[in-house]
Amino acid sequence: MAIFSQTPRTGRGGPTSKPMDERRRGEGGLSIIGAGMTIIGDVETDGVVKVEGRVKGSVRASQQILLAPGGTVEGNLETKEAIIGGEVKGTVRAEDRVEVQASSTIMGDIITARIAILEGGQVNGEIKMGKPDAMSREPSGVPRLA
Repeated sequence: MAIFSQTPRTGRGGPTSKPMDERRRGEGGLSIIGAGMTIIGDVETDGVVKVEGRVKGSVRASQQILLAPGGTVEGNLETKEAIIGGEVKGTVRAEDRVEVQASSTIMGDIITARIAILEGGQVNGEIKMGKPDAMSREPSGVPRLA
């Protein structure tokens, strides 16, 4: 996976037709919370977030959340696709898919359309599956399948 874009920037002699800010809005980007780093507060991005360190707060990413082995999140995850290799203490909500890797522990509910739990992966909570449009919320805030 490339970290830096290969596309030349506008205003620096590059042949692009759109300004850099316009191109990035639709793509999102990759944000990395490195090992040894702790974030206290919520994290939100339009692209992908990879957590190798620790987050005490919710993590929201439009595209994907990658929680590396050794990474921890004490809060909820909300994204299109979540690949969990570390530890989560909170609810995981993924519109498309959740992958629970062998090195992971999830202490909370998982709400998704599709799920893969690899041998050794631990889930201590409820797993609720269904199409995103079929899921609705009860007045109590607890999601349910329609």
